Formats: sequence, C-alpha cells, structure tokens
Amino acid sequence: MNSRPLASWQFSCLTRARSCAPGVSFTPFAPLMALTALDFQQARVKQVLFKSRLRSVLYGVREPEPSLFALQDNPLGQWLNAVLKPQYGQRPEIAGIEHLLRQTLDTSQSLVRQHQRGQMEEARAGLEQIERLSGEIDQLLTAVERSN
Repeated sequence: MNSRPLASWQFSCLTRARSCAPGVSFTPFAPLMALTALDFQQARVKQVLFKSRLRSVLYGVREPEPSLFALQDNPLGQWLNAVLKPQYGQRPEIAGIEHLLRQTLDTSQSLVRQHQRGQMEEARAGLEQIERLSGEIDQLLTAVERSN
C-alpha cells in the first residue's frame, strides 16, 4: 500500500470532487460495471470445478479438505459475495443461489461422510443430488444474466 502524502491537487480532488487533473474528473461513487456473459460463464465453471473436486474425493483420488465444504472458501460462494451480491443482492434469485449453494455444500459433506464410512456406492449415487442442485443454481444464474 502506498503511504505517500497526497499532492495538493489530489487532496482537493478527493475533498471537493472537482477536476482532479487536466482532463481527468473524479466521480466519488463510480457505478458498478455491468456483468457480462463471460462473468456468468466463469461462475458456471466454478461450479463445474467444485463438482470435479467432489468426484475426486468420492472416487478416492484426493482427500477431502474442510475448505471444500465452506461457503467462504468456495469459489462460487466467493464470486457470489464479491461480484453478484453488490449488484443484484436485492433480487430473490441471489438468495436462492446462496441457499442452493449452501445445500450443495451440506449435501457434499454428507456424501463424503458416507464414503468415509465405506458406503462408497451410495455416496457416488448421491452425485445425482449435486447435479440437480447445480442445475437449479444454473437456472437462477441464467435468470439473473438475462435480466442484466
């Protein structure tokens, strides 16, 4: 972080929201950038990567990490909080996405517990629940994207 003192024109710009420099203006609250189709596609990729990590655990390729089931560590959860909520937080779809994501993480954790108890086939069969929840999340993402 830069801790140098502000130049007089910078201070003036910040305190009075006037012209900051020749040809440059200061907007105290810049509008948020509209989300693009690429932003929503990245969210879908984050969901696919989560499902891939879960499959790796259920098929014995990797060990489960506690962060796999934590909303704040989940890439889609992070995107939801950092990108989607600031712009669309008041929409019911956002609460729905968050609810479904929590349900996905809880269900995933249950499936991993089943796997650890030796109920491997049952746990793998439970991936259908994850796919269903993922499909519902995708529908809500599509609804928000289309309203954009």
